[in-house]
Formats: sequence, structure tokens, C-alpha cells
Amino acid sequence: MIIVGAGGHGRSVAEAVLMGELGVNLTGFVDDNFPEILDIWGIPVLGDTQNLSKYRDLTDRAVVAIGNNHVRAALQYQLIEAGFRMISVVHPNAIVSPSAVIGDGSMLMAGAVIGAETSLGVGVIVNSGAVIDHHCTIGDFGHLGVGASMAGGSSLGVGAWLQAGKSLGYGENIQA
Repeated sequence: MIIVGAGGHGRSVAEAVLMGELGVNLTGFVDDNFPEILDIWGIPVLGDTQNLSKYRDLTDRAVVAIGNNHVRAALQYQLIEAGFRMISVVHPNAIVSPSAVIGDGSMLMAGAVIGAETSLGVGVIVNSGAVIDHHCTIGDFGHLGVGASMAGGSSLGVGAWLQAGKSLGYGENIQA
């Protein structure tokens, strides 16, 4: 698989891939800082995002590990158009209810807790230590910051961001 984004979040996602049991090999990164960055921990940065279809010969799987919700969405759609399958990355130290639904291309980081009957759209980020209680929803390309929390029945809209340490109370709703 490739990881689009070689910054801080991309590196955290790479660690989760390398530690986890996704059954895929990490082929490399794609980042617009290429050629200034040529590798991360010996894993190559293959090039920039100008023509994502050129990486299709290397693999058919990808994840976009960029924190900006709009940029992540645009790149994920470009990858899908190029024939990539979006992979969700779940850190081995995340806790995910078996009744939760996780959309393609989502990233659940270390210490994340996903409660019963929670629904995450595509391309969602649930950052380190974030907690989502039962019956919550996060729309496509939503982003829950480090240590953020959502109480039961709350929702975060499409492209919305709940910043680090912030909370949504029971049944509360935030749109983008």
C-alpha cells in the first residue's frame, strides 16, 4: 500500500501499518515535499501527488494520511478514480466495538476507543486517545483531534473537525 502524506500524521499512520495486522506491505509514501524528502525510516517517498495514477503499477491500495479534511477528501477521490482501493488503518492499540461501522480510508490511532453501534464515514481520522461513545456518527472526512471525545448519540458532520481535547455532549451535533 502507499500512504499519501509523509508529515507527522503520515508517519503515525505508517507506524500503525507497520505494527498492525493489515496483511499489506508499505510500498512507500507520496508527498508534495518530494524530492526534498526521499525516505522515511528507509521507506521511499515515491514522488508527489501530481499524477496519482502513476503509482497504480506499484500497488492497488492506499490511505490518505493528511489532517486537512478538504485536502484529504480531494486526494482520496483522485485515488479512487485512479483505481486504488482505500484501506482503513486501525492501530493495534485502538479499541473498536465489533458493532461499529468504519468507512474506507479511515484512520484510528493509538488509544482511540470506538463504542457500540458507532458509524464512521469514509476518510475519517480518530486521533490518539480520542473516545467515541455508543451510537455516535462521524460524517465523511470528519476529524476527531487528540484526546477529543463524543458522548453517546452525538454526531460530527461531513468534513467537521473536533479539535484536540474538545468534547461533544450527549446528543450534540456539530456540522462543518
